[in-house]
Amino acid sequence: MELDVPSIVQAYAEGYFLMADDDHQLGWYVSRQRTLIPLDDRFRYPKSLRRALNQNRFEVAIDRAFMEVVEGCADRDTTWISEELKLVYYKLHQAGWAHSFETWQGDHLAGGILGIVIRGAFIGESMFYRIPEGSKVAMVKLVEHLRNRQFVLFDAQMTNPHLERFGSYIINDRQYQVLLNQALQQNCQFLDEPAPR
Repeated sequence: MELDVPSIVQAYAEGYFLMADDDHQLGWYVSRQRTLIPLDDRFRYPKSLRRALNQNRFEVAIDRAFMEVVEGCADRDTTWISEELKLVYYKLHQAGWAHSFETWQGDHLAGGILGIVIRGAFIGESMFYRIPEGSKVAMVKLVEHLRNRQFVLFDAQMTNPHLERFGSYIINDRQYQVLLNQALQQNCQFLDEPAPR
């Protein structure tokens, strides 16, 4: 399998994503349906989260502990993030394509979201938390960040009850390709410094 950075970025830009199977073999996947997190007024979050947000319990950071976020996302009973895929994420991060959006309490990493950024698309790979509400606050703050920078697409790939609480919705592959192409026409900056071309 071709896993150099340009080939990986090109495949994600065409709607594919990487996962490891039960034997830890990496493969490219595409889905007939994609789950999106809305970046408009359809986005919502649980009322129970308001207190954590209003009290500013968490500090937000980007890429402060990228590999720690990758490890956190992979640290579960069954994971599709193999050792090889961790290295792929690291290579993408080093090249400026993969990022971690994190919440912190003091020196403690509370939670984080791992994603790949290509122009106006944020492709969410995984999320985790160590402190309750850590990943939920990261989700709210990430949506605010993407809105402020005029991102077109927040791709969560596959649905689950947790994402549904934030207003996630499903579209078919044809609709996804249209939105992805629109996102790739934008020149959004996830970080303050210029993104890779």
